[in-house]
Amino acid sequence: MGQEHNQFMRQAIRLAERARGLTSPNPMVGAVLVRDGEIVGEGYHHRAGDPHAEVEALRAAGERARGAAMYVNLEPCNHHGRTPPCVDAILSAGVARVIYGCGDPQAQAAGGGARLVERGVEVIGGVLEDESERLNEAFLKSLRTGLPFVILKAGMSLDGKIAGAARRREQITGETATRAAHRLRADCDAVMVGIGTVVADDPQLTVRHCDGPFKQPLRVVIDSRCRTPESAAVISQDPSRTVIACGRQAAEGDMGRLRTAGAAVERFAGAGDGVDLEAALRYLSGRGALSVLVEGGARLSASLLREGLVDKVVLFVAPVLAGGDALSAVDSLGVEWVSEGVRLRDLKAEPCGGDLRIEAYVERNA
Repeated sequence: MGQEHNQFMRQAIRLAERARGLTSPNPMVGAVLVRDGEIVGEGYHHRAGDPHAEVEALRAAGERARGAAMYVNLEPCNHHGRTPPCVDAILSAGVARVIYGCGDPQAQAAGGGARLVERGVEVIGGVLEDESERLNEAFLKSLRTGLPFVILKAGMSLDGKIAGAARRREQITGETATRAAHRLRADCDAVMVGIGTVVADDPQLTVRHCDGPFKQPLRVVIDSRCRTPESAAVISQDPSRTVIACGRQAAEGDMGRLRTAGAAVERFAGAGDGVDLEAALRYLSGRGALSVLVEGGARLSASLLREGLVDKVVLFVAPVLAGGDALSAVDSLGVEWVSEGVRLRDLKAEPCGGDLRIEAYVERNA
């Protein structure tokens, strides 16, 4: 029975993934209805305001839902929001058993499993819980901490370099990695870079080289002194989607200049003339950003890592060595020994065209 539960729960997770890039700031949820070992209905939550996954699956199953088992990666909701409680729909349809992956941490939505039990429905929770939580890791972190899920991404040489001695922008990895990086960008709510990257590379920070579904992310520049030119690509392409985060020493005139150009300019006073990165991330969370992709440069990446604000690292590694004069992906972390550096866990590596894609989570100290 455990193997069967896992099989159908994985199908619910696969369905939920179809909504990646569309549901934020809501969780991705998929549901499967099973009767006599056969799937009789399935669905997923397409976007905010649409019927939830459970309702979609029930509609697909029709009368076959009566007496069936429902598999859903998130505990069914028990509240009136934009849509009625999923628990009510499950009870009305006569579903006999509900198997879910992880509990709903939202106070107003929780308690669906308990209410189903009270009404005589068999409920099993925690099936593929880790996989279910990882699917919605950004949503869950936002609820628990008020901070977005931060992914540090870099395209680099095998010895960890992102630019040569000339410090000029260049294509290090191949086209397959480029498409994968844009898909990652499409799956995030905001893309963040430092002012050095804007001045050196003038990046657009938009999603290209990628099929849908997706929404263009917020573009965020950490710019302590408001040096971003009005002509920068991050502003000239839809400035309403651009945020400039500055420090205490940014001149009001420069802040006004960028606001006139259409960007949102916010002051987050950190140490010295720096930017309070945690405050900037909380601001982005308030704007609905559950996930932030950090794309450089080396100084910003190091600052976020030192402050414990990075959750995940994604590296696209090309089979080339650049040597000691080249620019490292991460600036100084202030450690004397390699063993004192930021340690990663759950490392996964796979080919990405002619390159290597490496993913890992930042290990938190107990």
